[in-house]
Amino acid sequence: MRTARILLLAVLLCLILLWMDLGCSPRNFLTRRLAADLISASDTFKEPQSFWLRTGIVSNKDFSAPDYMVLQHRGWLIGSEVKCPAGIDPPPCWDVLLTPIGVEVVRPLISSALAGNGRDNGPMEIPVARRQLLGVSGISKSATIADVEFTWRWVSVNPVGAALYDGGVHYRSTVGFRSYDDGWRVVDENVPSSQTLEDALRNAQPLAP
Repeated sequence: MRTARILLLAVLLCLILLWMDLGCSPRNFLTRRLAADLISASDTFKEPQSFWLRTGIVSNKDFSAPDYMVLQHRGWLIGSEVKCPAGIDPPPCWDVLLTPIGVEVVRPLISSALAGNGRDNGPMEIPVARRQLLGVSGISKSATIADVEFTWRWVSVNPVGAALYDGGVHYRSTVGFRSYDDGWRVVDENVPSSQTLEDALRNAQPLAP
């Protein structure tokens, strides 16, 4: 019995040494858990979504854009029809400003000072949402490359984000992975037969509820 136990320990020790010699690590095996961790940790995936709000005179195309229409519907934004200045066409144009309610909503969300009349000297960047990974739905591997399909959604970070993004809409994306000497990595630059994470997020397809 003692001999068998010693033999078993010796075999386990040999396997551990072999594992270390081959440089094996959890990143050498592309599981759904590893793929999810690498995608979630990527700077591209963690990059927040911003909305650029422009007040003052804007084109009719900008004023009637879906995002602006949402803010108007909330009572945060109003505009009065004005003559288009040189360089902005076709008419009509709109003199856009935040309502008092809109000022109260937007003021805490921007780093620059906002004038009391709801105007600003230029576009205002408002962080509105972040991505949340919902899960990895499939992995297709071939030697040292792989395609990973995953689902995600937008999560609002403030009232403006809640107005512009529906957290109930889920998206499906497919991103390329490559195996290196230190394990698998998400593709961050264009390589043959692989889609970068930035392209995967840009080309995401909304899923039916």
